[in-house]
Amino acid sequence: MKLNSEDLMFLELAIKTAGENMESGGGPFGAVIVREGSIIAHAGNRVVPGHDPTAHAEVMAIRMAAEALGTHDLGDCTIYASCEPCPMCLGAIYWAGIRRIVYASDRYRAAEAGFSDNHIYEELALDRTRRTIAMVRGLKEEGDSILKRWEEMPDKKQY
Repeated sequence: MKLNSEDLMFLELAIKTAGENMESGGGPFGAVIVREGSIIAHAGNRVVPGHDPTAHAEVMAIRMAAEALGTHDLGDCTIYASCEPCPMCLGAIYWAGIRRIVYASDRYRAAEAGFSDNHIYEELALDRTRRTIAMVRGLKEEGDSILKRWEEMPDKKQY
């Protein structure tokens, strides 16, 4: 799919945001969220300066956009990223309902630069018994009972 001039403009802003973010101690990643041609949020990766492993550019931009729009549903937005989103960010993009991602660099180039995104993609493809992080289950009935209570709530807001 060919990018239009608006896509290129917002993608350039994501890349510029990544560059500016590096100058202020952040990582080399930037993201922009756009709705109906207007920028709702843009952010850089703040993992190291914020001491927060979840402070990736895409997650930061999603948080800002959701707050600005007053909703958790960003289904009518596009996210532009300086690099292909990592699995965590991709998950956040799915949870936010965003249906279009436009990115510049990719996970393989990120791996060459020392970022382990591709390793996580590979881990997720494995059966959970073969992953490097142990997953141990307990208190199944108690956990299930919370979900049952949720299902029975008449005024819940599904997400």
